[in-house]
Amino acid sequence: MVDEVARYSDADLAEFKEIIQIKIVKAQADLDLIKSAYMNDLNNGTDDTSPTFKAFEEGSEIMSKEANSQLAIRQEKFIRDLKNALFRVENKTYGVCRITGKLIGKERLKIVPHATMSIEAKNLQR
Repeated sequence: MVDEVARYSDADLAEFKEIIQIKIVKAQADLDLIKSAYMNDLNNGTDDTSPTFKAFEEGSEIMSKEANSQLAIRQEKFIRDLKNALFRVENKTYGVCRITGKLIGKERLKIVPHATMSIEAKNLQR
């Protein structure tokens, strides 16, 4: 008798695929928003205001662009992780903990669809 490898049913995988695809669309829209904010010169019409205020605004603009850049990088990683999850759905390895080899709980996957570790495995890492 051959041991059956733990995996989710095709119906479960189809449900997860839909969840992941919806998250990718939303994440891509969020990334586009972040990038457009980053590309915007944020000129709020302060050309005729005092030089001190303008200096503050330019400093704030640089910090804002830095924060947006970090947000964009994080969002790109999130999208990449979601696309990797889709690949795992396609090859039917989705939802299997990479540490324990056991199935990751459905509720966890619905909340964090790109998860590759069960709560049990995450707790072992602490």
